[in-house]
Formats: sequence, structure tokens, C-alpha cells
Amino acid sequence: MAQETKPLVEGKYLEYLDKPLVREGNTICYGDMNEKCILVLEIMSYKDVGGKQLPKDVFIQVIDSNDPTKIVKQGKKEGLYDAFSMGLVWLDLALKAK
Repeated sequence: MAQETKPLVEGKYLEYLDKPLVREGNTICYGDMNEKCILVLEIMSYKDVGGKQLPKDVFIQVIDSNDPTKIVKQGKKEGLYDAFSMGLVWLDLALKAK
């Protein structure tokens, strides 16, 4: 049985490590919808640093790309860098799992 592939989103979008990285509001989605899982980061709060608003608390989810209600792994980190780094590891492990 041939695997069904989903079409790419029209227009320009940012890519990181050859996978789409899209932000809308406080939600950041990373990953290829044709793969088993994607990473979703939800910015829950911000902190003021030198007059700029930076993400403080970030909720991390690795979800099934075919069923977004199915959560593979979730957690919370402080700071976008730490949250994205942890999320990338979780996503990689989920994609390698059988």
C-alpha cells in the first residue's frame, strides 16, 4: 500500500534542518506533516528583558501528525531555546521509535 503524502503549504515559510518551522501567534509548529510526529511549542508567558518581550514559560508537545489529539510526549521548560532544544530531542526519538 502506497503511503499518502500531504501537499506542502503554499507560499514561503522558514525551514530548519529541512523541516518547516511555522509560527502563528504564541504557537510554533515544527516538522514534516508526512512524518509520524510533529513538535508544537506553545508560549505561555513572556518576560521583559531590556524593553523586549521574550518567551518565558513554553509548553512542549510532540503530537501525532495524523491525529493531533494524540499526544506522544509533553512537558514545560523556561525559555524558548531550552524548550526547542528539548522538543527536538523528543521529536527525534519519537520519529525513530517503531
